Amino acid sequence: MLFFIKPVLIYILAGFAEIAGCYMAWLWLREGRSAWLLLPGAFSLAVFALLLTRIETDSAGRAYAAYGGIYIMTSLLWMRCVEGRMPDKWEIAGAAVCLFGAGLILLAPRGG
Repeated sequence: MLFFIKPVLIYILAGFAEIAGCYMAWLWLREGRSAWLLLPGAFSLAVFALLLTRIETDSAGRAYAAYGGIYIMTSLLWMRCVEGRMPDKWEIAGAAVCLFGAGLILLAPRGG
């Protein structure tokens, strides 16, 4: 089970780093905030990219594909915790389907 916990934690941290970086651009462009927000946003996106390199896999594409499901879940958590909006039942159901798919990609037995 421990082999599963580390990548999930990395993916969750990467998700929040990516969303935070993108959110800085959102605040600047959509809400008229300072362009200076792009500096911490760029740093956050760099942290996101570095975190994804910590996933143990033989393919960057596989790491990114599995990350997709986690990203959707963290996006909904961000929406709830930072933006104060509750995900609806369809968003939650869609995230569950994506998490299942990410689990298949991450946990599938790989033969030689």
